[in-house]
Formats: sequence, structure tokens, C-alpha cells
Amino acid sequence: QVQLVESGGGLVQAGGSLRLSCAASGRTFSSAAMGWFRQAPGKEREFVGTISWAGTTNYANSVKGRFTISRDNTKNTVYLQMNSLKPEDTAVYFCAAGPRADAYSTAYNYWGQGTQVTVSS
Repeated sequence: QVQLVESGGGLVQAGGSLRLSCAASGRTFSSAAMGWFRQAPGKEREFVGTISWAGTTNYANSVKGRFTISRDNTKNTVYLQMNSLKPEDTAVYFCAAGPRADAYSTAYNYWGQGTQVTVSS
């Protein structure tokens, strides 16, 4: 069993930055792929990015060059650094854990509760 807890969301002006954290419990964190997804009101959950157990990252085109995912296996934590934020980045952000890095949400077994990010124009 893995439990995930996101933190770091909030209100920021366009052009600003936020860093989200996802703290994981469980001994299997270092071997798990981690994903970040987001869901805006009235929209489906969408892929943001992933990081494999080895540290290989992959990003959605909409965030590439602005967002960076990293992980610290000694702290069982994965991070999402978000720079140059835009109003369209406003959403609830979720982290997820699974056996492989994948852009599809169905690949992940465990999910956090989400953290709200609001970007004002």
C-alpha cells in the first residue's frame, strides 16, 4: 500500500512559480514511477509529466520547458517545479504512483488527494 500526499498549491500571479511536493509512504517508492496529472473544472484529468524510478522524465507539450519533475528517494518525495505559470495552468494537481512511467492515468495504482493551483491573470 502506498499513500501519497500533495502539498504546495496556492494562488499565484501569471508568470510566477510554485513547487508542488508529493510525499509517499511505503518501501516501494524508489522503484515506482511517479506521474503528475491535473484537472481543471469541467475538464477531464490530463497528463502533466512523469518520472521513472531511474529519473527519466517526460512532459506534456503544454508544460514542456516550464515544468520540471524531480524526485528524492531518500525523502520518498517527488516534486513538480512550475515556472512561467499561465492562467490555463489553473487546476487541481494530482500525483500518482505506478509500476511504469506512462501518460495514461490508468497506468497508476495510487493517487494523492490533489492540491489546488490557481493562476491569476
